[in-house]
Amino acid sequence: MADWQDREHPDTIVLFDVDGTLTPARRDVTPEVTEILKALKKKVVIGFVGGSDISKQLEQLGPNCINEFDFAFSENGLTAYRSGKQLASQSFIEWIGEEKYTKLVDFILKYIADLDLPKKRGCFVEFRNGMINVSPIGRNCSMKERAEFEAYDKIHNIRTKFVLALKNAFSDYSLTFSIGGQISFDVFPTGWDKTYCLKHIEAEGFKTIHFFGDKTYEGGNDYEIYTHPKVTGHSVNNPGETVKKLKEIFNI
Repeated sequence: MADWQDREHPDTIVLFDVDGTLTPARRDVTPEVTEILKALKKKVVIGFVGGSDISKQLEQLGPNCINEFDFAFSENGLTAYRSGKQLASQSFIEWIGEEKYTKLVDFILKYIADLDLPKKRGCFVEFRNGMINVSPIGRNCSMKERAEFEAYDKIHNIRTKFVLALKNAFSDYSLTFSIGGQISFDVFPTGWDKTYCLKHIEAEGFKTIHFFGDKTYEGGNDYEIYTHPKVTGHSVNNPGETVKKLKEIFNI
C-alpha cells in the first residue's frame, strides 16, 4: 500500500468499465467525468478495465490516461499497466492455436455472410492480443449506423443468436462469448473476462474493490466482475449516472 499512502483510503480501489460508464460508446470522456475522477483519486486508488485494446482507450480517455489512472487494464487486463508501467500480458492466438483459430474465424465470416442485415460495413472480426471482437455490421460503420444497428439488434437479437450458434458449434473450445457496446461481442478463453484484471491487484492488499459498469446483466461483458464475491458492484446506464453515484458514495 506504500504507493497509495497519499490517498484518504489507500486500501480501496475503484475500477471502471469504459464504454457506457466513463464515456459514451466509442466517444471521448467529458470534462465532468475527468474532474470527478481527479477528485476521486485523492480519496482512493482508481483504474479502468475495458475489452477494447489500449489504442482505443487512449483515444477515449486521453493520451495520458495510463498515468492518470493508477491501473489501466485493456482487453480485460490481458494488457495491463500499474502506475504507467506495463505488466505481463497474455496472447489469445498462442492459447488457441492457429488451426482452431482459423476454424473459428471461418465459421464467423460464413455466418455473417448469411445474415440478412439492412447494412454491412467493414472489419467484421477485429484481432486483439487477448481476444477477438466480432461485429455483424462491421466496426467501420459510422456513429449513426452504430445507433441504427443497436436499435435493430434489440428487436431481432442478432448478437444473441450469433453467440448461441458459436456456443453450439465450438462447445469444446472453452471459450466465453460476451456481448458489449452497441455493435459487437467479444470472444476469449473462459476465465479471461474482466475478472482477469483482479489477478493484477491480488497482491496489493486492497480491502475493498468497487466496480462500475453498464453491461452488468448476465451475458453482458461486465457481469462476471460485477457479481464477483470480492467486488462491490455498481450498475449504471451512462457516464452521468456514474458521476452521480460517485458523488453519493464517496462524498465528492
